[in-house]
Amino acid sequence: MKGPKFVLRFKLNRAESRISNPTSLRMTPFRPPLVLLTLSLFVPVAAAEPAQWRTLDPTGRPHPRHEAAFVECDGKFYLLGGRRIQPVDIYDPATNAWSTGQPPPVEIHHFQPVVWRNRIILAGAMTGRFPHETALPRLVIYDPATDEWSEGAEIPEGRRRGGAGAVIADEKLYLVAGIINGHWDGHVAWLDAFDLVSGEWEQLPDAPHMRDHFQAAVIDGQLYAGGGRRSSAKTKETFSLVEPALDVYDIAAGTWTTATEPLPEPRAGTFSIAVAGKYLVAGGESDRQKVAHNQTHAFDPLAQSWTELPQFARGRHGAGIIFYRGALYTCSGSGNRGGQPELDSLETLQPYP
Repeated sequence: MKGPKFVLRFKLNRAESRISNPTSLRMTPFRPPLVLLTLSLFVPVAAAEPAQWRTLDPTGRPHPRHEAAFVECDGKFYLLGGRRIQPVDIYDPATNAWSTGQPPPVEIHHFQPVVWRNRIILAGAMTGRFPHETALPRLVIYDPATDEWSEGAEIPEGRRRGGAGAVIADEKLYLVAGIINGHWDGHVAWLDAFDLVSGEWEQLPDAPHMRDHFQAAVIDGQLYAGGGRRSSAKTKETFSLVEPALDVYDIAAGTWTTATEPLPEPRAGTFSIAVAGKYLVAGGESDRQKVAHNQTHAFDPLAQSWTELPQFARGRHGAGIIFYRGALYTCSGSGNRGGQPELDSLETLQPYP
């Protein structure tokens, strides 16, 4: 970079000597030269540094985990579930510190959390060991105010699955896609709605594509389901069976469409959120690389196109993402394809670009 450019301008009023009276030879008083100095300093303005993810150094550490959930509720961040029975880890962004809550009654993993009336609901979750995990038969609820777990409504027996997307819109919980038999087989395109007030379930039209290991989001009455795969440990082709299509469900019309542009980097184990009218698909795993993906792609419903946001400092899958007070946060997950290493790092992107 060139140094600052200085420009000096000089204005000189020369002294004038003149004979005011030729006969007396009197001279006017000497006026010294007057130099007016104008300094113009042109300082080059450096371009603003692009936003990038940075790893925080909080007080305390969460429990390393993957296939877990990371969600904000009433100003605090909650890390729940994952392989093995682990306590809830609670991050307070005001103090940059972690604390610990109660563990769930059973092992819970492969789910997308939703928040309703300041309680965190776990739906479409699995329990048990790979590859024949079973779907939980009921909703599971965590109350941050009391640090207590409880059982929620029963999921209809013929519609239970894990690895599903879950969102809330208009007092209803929507459960989309998933897989019936752990990682073995039985991926589905189902869509169900649970009325959180009346407690009634409703079967809705299937999505155009089957998928599991993904997360959904709602924007302006449209449900977005992108990322994920059709897990098939039975055929040992799981990591290659990623689903690139983005399916969109119009809640009011009750109809599905598929976006023209697929996800630019198809992958599973992704985590999603709606931010500023865009659907984000973050992280993931695939057969194309051993290290977990560090990309975040954002779909703009107005432009009907994808853009890529800054990449994580550490790629991860099976985690979650939070938008809070103008910044994105992510935590935990697996750093490589598969289950290891389990991460405990907390990253933030401030401000959201």
